[in-house]
Amino acid sequence: MSVTFFESVCKEASRTDNLFGLCDDQHGTKAYSDTSDDRKWIATVNNDLSLEVTFTPIDHCIIVMKAGTKDKESTCDGMLTFRNSLYLVELKNQATGGWLPDAIEQLSNTIKRMNANQDMTLIKYKKAYACNKRHPNFTVLDGERRKKFFQETNGFRIDAQTEIAIK
Repeated sequence: MSVTFFESVCKEASRTDNLFGLCDDQHGTKAYSDTSDDRKWIATVNNDLSLEVTFTPIDHCIIVMKAGTKDKESTCDGMLTFRNSLYLVELKNQATGGWLPDAIEQLSNTIKRMNANQDMTLIKYKKAYACNKRHPNFTVLDGERRKKFFQETNGFRIDAQTEIAIK
């Protein structure tokens, strides 16, 4: 069964705010963007050029089933789309270890499902962000891990930080 990621009923209205946050209340609900309460933000989106940016929740919204089962695939929390760019985002609020490999796996799995169900040829800039509110600073990913992710995901670059710059 084909899954449409870019035309979801969960897609939020485009925004041109210079600064907004991405939130996940961690209660089995979908992620969302927000401008009113920065205490809830897991990731901060800097949109200095005031481009039209759209946030679309994926987890708890776009349901992707594992082939031949009734089990749901593990997907990332959402995506930011603008111009010819796609940024996938996994939002975490974990103090202890294990969060980064889990986030990378969710991002990778989402990308595999997207590549299988969408024409990705028109997307020029592709990034994946693993964001953790309790580890907000840039987390160094070794070159080999970055290269492997890039190759396995058909051109997505990976970052682990809570600051997302729209360029």
